[in-house]
Amino acid sequence: MITEIMLAGGGAVAGGALAFFSAKKIHNTNIDIHIEQAKAKAKAIEHESEMVLQESKVRVKEAELNAKNIYEEQKQKLGQEFDKKFEQINQKDINLNTMFKDELKSITSEKDEIKKQKQSVLDFEKEVKTLEREFQEKIFEADSLIEKASGLTKNEANNIVLNRAEENARADVANIVRKYETEAKDQGKRKANYILAQATSRFAADYSAERLINTVNLPNDELKGRIIGKEGRNIKALETLLGVDIIIDDTPNVIILSSFNLYRRAVATRVVEELVQDGRIQPARIEEMYERVKSEFEQRLLEEGEEIVINLGIQDMHPELIKLLGRLKFRASYGQNALGHTLEVAHLAGIIAAECGGDEKLAIRAGLLHDIGKALTHDFKGSHVDLGAEVCKRYNEHEVVINAIYAHHGHEESLSVECSAVCAADTLSAARPGARREVLEAFLKRVKDIEDIAVSKKGVKQAYAINAGREIRVIANAELINDAESVLLAKEIAKDIEEKVQYPGDIKVNVIRELRAVDFAR
Repeated sequence: MITEIMLAGGGAVAGGALAFFSAKKIHNTNIDIHIEQAKAKAKAIEHESEMVLQESKVRVKEAELNAKNIYEEQKQKLGQEFDKKFEQINQKDINLNTMFKDELKSITSEKDEIKKQKQSVLDFEKEVKTLEREFQEKIFEADSLIEKASGLTKNEANNIVLNRAEENARADVANIVRKYETEAKDQGKRKANYILAQATSRFAADYSAERLINTVNLPNDELKGRIIGKEGRNIKALETLLGVDIIIDDTPNVIILSSFNLYRRAVATRVVEELVQDGRIQPARIEEMYERVKSEFEQRLLEEGEEIVINLGIQDMHPELIKLLGRLKFRASYGQNALGHTLEVAHLAGIIAAECGGDEKLAIRAGLLHDIGKALTHDFKGSHVDLGAEVCKRYNEHEVVINAIYAHHGHEESLSVECSAVCAADTLSAARPGARREVLEAFLKRVKDIEDIAVSKKGVKQAYAINAGREIRVIANAELINDAESVLLAKEIAKDIEEKVQYPGDIKVNVIRELRAVDFAR
């Protein structure tokens, strides 16, 4: 019994042990499976990481390739721009050389022509001297015969004839001149005074106040250094592109722009102000700002020209002429603004033409366009008269307008009332006090020339230019010149002044003759 019990207990123990080892073996097997699975997952993660790394490397290479392509494109583009600029500069250089050669050839040709003409003149002078010598011999023979026949010497006969002829002629001419001059003055003066009074009283204008410099105010002096730029690059770019002189001195918060061209100075002022406000000052930005401001100015000129034409009631004017009218705002003559002068002339010409029975609208149109050539003189060679006439002919302007352009400077005679009105209005606008400023040296030279012309005449004791050079007062010697001859003396002085002196308006020649007879009763 005990043995059976022991056998049963041993069997149970053996069975339990067997179960324990079986369970342990199964557990170890599960652990190995988990380990293998973990290793497989680790390998998968490692493979995925390698794939991601490979993709990243490919993307980096693609980015590098794109950057390289962009660099090559920019390099090629800049190279093309450089080649284009270089070609333009080279072409300009070729054009300048060609122009220089043409000018040199023209000068050489003109020089040869002058030499030929000079030789021709010398030959002609020799022939003239030969003829003069033969003529003098014939005159001498004739004088000898006359002296023998009359019993008078040549000098005595000449003096008698010439003195009598001169006295009679001067007296007759002086009386006739005085008579008709008095009648013409009485009638013409009344009508002229009326017309001028009507015109000037109905139109008033400002005084001249043009300058040669513009100033730009800066927020602080640090901007002066930025405007100058590294090694002066910015200021060089500004001066080259804008065509003005930029003066930067010790004046706080101010720079000065200087140029005789009002249009360039206005554009330059606007460009500098925009750059100061923007803050980005470098050559590329300067060029960009200049193009934008220039485009704005061109549009503004057209708008201002259109406004002028509309205000004056003028129709059917070509857009190019309208734009040129706007450009006159940036032109000046002796300090008088060309557009202001043009508007004065247009208004005055219309008033004068209306008073004289002419076409008021046509006179206004001619007055508006009489100085249109001044808008072209900065860009083209030639006088403003020729340029203005050419551009008006090109755009089929009225023949009265063309005549006014030529006539207001004496290139043609006035052929109509409207043209005469424009000439009178131009003189009024240019000669009125304060309209123009004049260089002191030129004014003093003109006054001296006028006085010298008067003093050079026979019988003149003294001469004084007064009223700012608009009147010359001549003191005549009463013992050498009578009242009739004083009229001719005034005419001679006025004619010489017209031929030898350039002046605006009119100059009054006032000859004064006074005879004082003194005696004593003893």
